[in-house]
Amino acid sequence: MPDLKLGRIPDRTPVKLTISISPDLSADLADYATLYENAYGQKEAVSDLIPYMLRAFLDSDRGFAKMRQAVTKS
Repeated sequence: MPDLKLGRIPDRTPVKLTISISPDLSADLADYATLYENAYGQKEAVSDLIPYMLRAFLDSDRGFAKMRQAVTKS
């Protein structure tokens, strides 16, 4: 086993996921993309923002983190 500080890099192969959303949510996401562009000066497609939005949501959900940790310890 190599004695490196950097461990093996995890799998980064993207997984494609197709979902259906309501027209209201679609409009909200389009508005978010516009506000993102206004804030950062860079246009991003909604489909490119969604993975980061989901990651931020999951990272901030303390109930999810606690329950997930409890399940993995069992």
